[in-house]
Amino acid sequence: MGVFERYLTLWVTLCIVAGIVLGQATPAIFHAIGGATIAEVNLPVAVLIWLMIIPMLLKIDLGALVQVKEHWRGIAVTVGINWLVKPFSMALLGWIFISHLFQPFLPADQIDSYIAGLILLAAAPCTAMVFVWSNLVDGEPHFTLSQVALNDSIMIVAFAPIVALLLGLSSITVPWNTLLLSVLLYIVVPVIVAQLWRRALLAQGGQDALQKTLARLGPLSLSALLLTLVILFGLQGEQIIRQPLVIGLLAVPILIQVYFNASFAYLLNRALGVEWCVAGPSALIGASNFFELAVATAIALFGFQSGAALATVVGVLVEVPVMLSVVHIVRRSRSWYERVKTA
Repeated sequence: MGVFERYLTLWVTLCIVAGIVLGQATPAIFHAIGGATIAEVNLPVAVLIWLMIIPMLLKIDLGALVQVKEHWRGIAVTVGINWLVKPFSMALLGWIFISHLFQPFLPADQIDSYIAGLILLAAAPCTAMVFVWSNLVDGEPHFTLSQVALNDSIMIVAFAPIVALLLGLSSITVPWNTLLLSVLLYIVVPVIVAQLWRRALLAQGGQDALQKTLARLGPLSLSALLLTLVILFGLQGEQIIRQPLVIGLLAVPILIQVYFNASFAYLLNRALGVEWCVAGPSALIGASNFFELAVATAIALFGFQSGAALATVVGVLVEVPVMLSVVHIVRRSRSWYERVKTA
């Protein structure tokens, strides 16, 4: 894991502080950025989101889909957790914590928006950082690659319907045109661009050319994420100053969701006799989120100053430390997992 990835939580925290300070000092600049919108798409954010997402998707080889059958049990577990469990469990946790337990401590006009952000965060499985987590648990690389390629393919057709269903069940109005436009702009177009670019790089210089390009783009991708957060918190600053506990309260259902889904996937793989080198990345893929897509969609659907946008950013804030803790648990439990599996 590089310096940017290792200290992502620190950079996010610094961006929160910088955004709040700059937003209070120069509000006109941030409001101008927030208003730079055409057809419900904020142009500065659209550019930054593409800079985040396309380099990450460049790592994905959709040709790896042919390897799905080699680890079908682990694949089945992860797909089930990602698409049948995680979004719905997050909606339930949002209802329990945000709508009820924490409701007295949160702005009443943002409750639905916070829940919407949590749903968006859980509705898209992680793409790029999965390779980091898998490597840290000595995961089977072909499984990881084929699983991520499959998730990206499913995301194109499943993200919008699942989000619309859960938002509808939560009595949150779904602007379908904006949701479909977000899927087109932040999933379909980046996937096509990344795959065409990947093929061109491999044709020109093979894996060496691809790896050199990824090394150059890595810092750019995360820098775009951090700049997006500065803009978002520049516009969210006044609300956060009024409600400083909001970030901590939003983190609670996110943390529970991560540990629940990671544990469920890990134990289910064990019950099915899946090898540890597959169960580890399966648990991590089942628990982590494609937070870049969640942030972009939340901004497109509800705006920079919405509770939804803030909730997705809390997911960014806790992503690295919580996932590293899952990595630690998976590694420490290897002997237990293999002993139980063969007993």
